[in-house]
Amino acid sequence: MSRERPPPQDTDLLSGLVEERRRETAPLAARMRPTTLDEVVGQAALLGPDGFLRAAVAEDRVPSMVLYGPPGTGKTTLAQVIATTTASAFEDLTATSASLADVRAVMTRARDRLAGGVRTVLFLDEIHRFNKAQQDALLPVVEDGLVTLIGATTENPYYEINAALISRLRVLILESLSDEDLGTLVDRALLDERGLRGRVTLDPDARAALIGRAGGDARAALNLLEHAAAGTADGGTLGPDAIRAAGGGRTIVYDRDGDAHYDTISAYIKSLRGSDPDAAIYYLGVMLASGEDPKYIARRLIVQASEDVGNADPRALSVAVAAARAVEFVGLPEARINLAQATAYVALAPKSNAAYRAIDRALETIEREGPRRPPLSLRDSSRPNARHLGHGEGYSYPHDAPDAVLDESLLPEGLEGTVFYEPTDRGPEGELAARLRRLRGGAGNAAGAKPAEPF
Repeated sequence: MSRERPPPQDTDLLSGLVEERRRETAPLAARMRPTTLDEVVGQAALLGPDGFLRAAVAEDRVPSMVLYGPPGTGKTTLAQVIATTTASAFEDLTATSASLADVRAVMTRARDRLAGGVRTVLFLDEIHRFNKAQQDALLPVVEDGLVTLIGATTENPYYEINAALISRLRVLILESLSDEDLGTLVDRALLDERGLRGRVTLDPDARAALIGRAGGDARAALNLLEHAAAGTADGGTLGPDAIRAAGGGRTIVYDRDGDAHYDTISAYIKSLRGSDPDAAIYYLGVMLASGEDPKYIARRLIVQASEDVGNADPRALSVAVAAARAVEFVGLPEARINLAQATAYVALAPKSNAAYRAIDRALETIEREGPRRPPLSLRDSSRPNARHLGHGEGYSYPHDAPDAVLDESLLPEGLEGTVFYEPTDRGPEGELAARLRRLRGGAGNAAGAKPAEPF
């Protein structure tokens, strides 16, 4: 026995009740989601009076784009506001679950709408997770303007989106929200009837603690506020202890294969090179707290001990290698101390990249000219008949010379006197530099001496 369908007005009434109930039970971050550009907090470079995105929306000439930035910076919000502000239909897909069939279904609906004069905004969250075939399927519809594609990603789109598609998209970079921006959002949520108006208040210390824990993430700030308020009676005041209790362990945005990984290790390396132990140890802490492999950190330390310290303090390499061995023997959490000790030492050691530059100059010369054979006097003479070929002939034994130093160039023919290694005068390398000046001042090496071409 079939049932009659309810009349349309009943369906509309039911849908309205469902929507009203959804708004009541939705998370605070969803209830407080801005509906106009003026309500969006932060991103002044894009949304300020002279911002590109504000002008594009006002003139109704919004291009297909990728919104690239950390979580909680407003990527989804901006896509929805663009759709409503420009009177376009809004479709959203998540690349982690959407199939090629889902994309094609959106395109079919977009064509139907366009026939009626309505454009479609397709918001594709985590667009970098679409495979090549799925990304290629977007090319023709973006190119002919069937949809305005707004992709969102936390990963560098120039690496994660194929070249054909990224060339058709405008890349807009969203920054983490400032403490001031987060404070504006929190205050708005406490006063707005969609939010927690009349439910709770925050004392100044709690407000500061909440903003600090959010780390520039609007969603994290509002979620934390809602969780803290849930355990407080109506009309109560939240203190910093309530924020800490609701927040638990701090969530750190970090992916071993993502931008946060590369950005943090880059900052760590540059802090070591820049002789700033406080910054270097801070970034070390970020990596350890985020679950980075300590062996990876130790390997980077070993590299930096030679690349940026070198012979200005040869002990830096020993310290770094010892720390790497300690990581293997001890493991975390104790090995954090070994890594911190080595980090501080390498950061504070006198700096020289002379060895790094020397090997790169040599490799560049070899790449440009090809490898040259050693002089006959230096070639191996131990093999049978090698001496009949002149190998070893004329070889001078250094220990028979004054100070065990030969007064001649040992480079291949044509490279005599070429300079690859140019030590600095910093730390113990200064002693090597002085010795090398004396050696290069000998008659045999001074004649025709010339620096290698820059690499």
